[in-house]
Amino acid sequence: MAKRSWKGKPDGELRQSQVVTTFGPGAMVDFPDHSVVIGGLDFWYGNKRRIREERLEQMICRSLDLEEIALYTPPVDEELSHQQGKTGIEVFPFPLWFVAQVRPEDIPADWEPLHEGMRTRPLIHKKNLVQGRYYLTENKKKRPVVPVRFVQACPNGHLSDINWVKYVHANQPKCTHAELWLEEGGSGGDLSQVYIRCAGKDKQGNNCGAYRSLSETKLPKSNVLGHCPGHRPWLGANSTESPCIDERSNKPHFSRLLVRSASNAYFSLVERVISIPEKDKQLRAAVDEVFDDYLEYAESFEELQRERRKKKVKAALGAFSDEEVWKEVQRRQKNEKEEVKGLKQAEYETIHSVLEKDIHDKTFTATSRDMSHFPDDFGKSIDGIVLIHRLREVLAQTGFTRFEAPSKSLEGEVELNIGVKNASIARELSWLPAVENLGEGIFISFRTEAIKEWMNRSEVVERSESLYRGFDAWKEFRNKHSQSFFGVAHIMLHSLSHLLITAVSLESGYASSSIRERIYAGEYGYGILLYTGSSGSEGTLGGLVQMGHRIEHHLRKALELGRLCSNDPVCAQHVPDNIHEGRFRHGAACHGCLLISETSCEAWNQDLDRSLVVETIDNRGAAFFRETRRNPPQEKKSREEEMHTEMTGEV
Repeated sequence: MAKRSWKGKPDGELRQSQVVTTFGPGAMVDFPDHSVVIGGLDFWYGNKRRIREERLEQMICRSLDLEEIALYTPPVDEELSHQQGKTGIEVFPFPLWFVAQVRPEDIPADWEPLHEGMRTRPLIHKKNLVQGRYYLTENKKKRPVVPVRFVQACPNGHLSDINWVKYVHANQPKCTHAELWLEEGGSGGDLSQVYIRCAGKDKQGNNCGAYRSLSETKLPKSNVLGHCPGHRPWLGANSTESPCIDERSNKPHFSRLLVRSASNAYFSLVERVISIPEKDKQLRAAVDEVFDDYLEYAESFEELQRERRKKKVKAALGAFSDEEVWKEVQRRQKNEKEEVKGLKQAEYETIHSVLEKDIHDKTFTATSRDMSHFPDDFGKSIDGIVLIHRLREVLAQTGFTRFEAPSKSLEGEVELNIGVKNASIARELSWLPAVENLGEGIFISFRTEAIKEWMNRSEVVERSESLYRGFDAWKEFRNKHSQSFFGVAHIMLHSLSHLLITAVSLESGYASSSIRERIYAGEYGYGILLYTGSSGSEGTLGGLVQMGHRIEHHLRKALELGRLCSNDPVCAQHVPDNIHEGRFRHGAACHGCLLISETSCEAWNQDLDRSLVVETIDNRGAAFFRETRRNPPQEKKSREEEMHTEMTGEV
């Protein structure tokens, strides 16, 4: 999706999900011969479909301090007539400085590179290009250009071109006619080998000769790029937020060097929820029908039970227990506010309730698995498996950051208690871009008493203190003093989830990058949800639900994967607060064992430690599954396993 009118073709195309998660407003995108920044919501044209998800809208209103917000899909590219105008997303050229792709014979004969082997190319502004090309006056030839890969930005998300003329002439007077050249040595990745030079003339006609290395922009507390001008090119050419102030120090921000294609150039702030039929909401709606006429003046639990025998009351409240109804009646009689539950708590309570009664809803269908043949060694820790045949995930972009990725709270909400600010994606925010994905999933419910008993073991307490020291060192190192430690239970479940994703992907038919996780670890309970979700048909292939019938098999494989890493013993013996390694939020975790695709992980591959899940070669004694048998005796097959054998031929 890009700028589109009735006259011509779009500059490029993106999927709707890409616009929300990767290439939203403010993101820089490369085209074959130029680069652009995606326009804000004021520059999105065409038909947009409304997405309704009350829980997500309420959460966004709380986080952005809004009264209301609407969610719409990005506009779909359509063929429109001249009268109907344009459709798509408008983009703006950025950056406006280019590097000319000259040939060796185009370089002046008297030009000497600063160091041997350096590549020399002219650095030129767009206004000096001729028909989009670099014009050589000597031989009247034109050479193609590419956008310069260096720009400047600030922690508030502002973005602008570097004033290259001012940068190179910082220590001497500006020459009368600056001619800038970019010189690079090696592969160009080392900024100490990247120089900006001026070949212009001073007032006396002498060669300017000014040059400056880009490595100066990366020095500690470097302010060589000056104060941030507050430019927001994605909101229009003249959109400026000035002055650009650091809210923590109340001082102006300085610009930082940013490589356009770097991974820290753009982090989309995406809030996501799983659509569920909330039990509390259904209960309130049921009580609404009969409260005024029958229940408003009920003085005791026994009186409520008598009222429930009446035909109309029985019909309205039939799906709920006396205890649930009495609690809601008492809340109303006392004029207490409705309990505001966190996103994950509401999801957990609904999914966990499937263990008692299946749910068949238009957006959420789930059944509980028969646990009568579940292995005893796992049954001590796991009290239920929920097979989710249909689920709906809704994602909405609320903004973006640069330099630092947003963090997540235990409830899964985006937190910005970091050194960067959420940048606005519209001049006046009245709606947000969103997409909905359909999928399936497996939910594993853990026994609360088993988790708490494990947390109280001396070895686990000792390991928890070690992980906390690492987290504390990370906060000090990254200056993020307001963030909270997730806790050892969350880290254990998170690590097990990564192992399970790897194990399940080998047989489910899904790539590991398309399986997402959701970790539930709070006073309300403990569980892991693995699910898929896509705008197409891939999210509902049935592979995950089928894996749920044999989840104990995949659990054993996951534990085997966790026992030994290809980087052991270095991985297993890693100390989180080791300042020389700098992996403060990792225990026994690395790319050889626990780290997976960041599209799957809800915590950016942080807070992981397989030694909490299973015994490693370091043998810390803190494993949750330390008593699980590696090669259990053959047990009687469940009906699900027998069906699997009949269908696949596997034993």
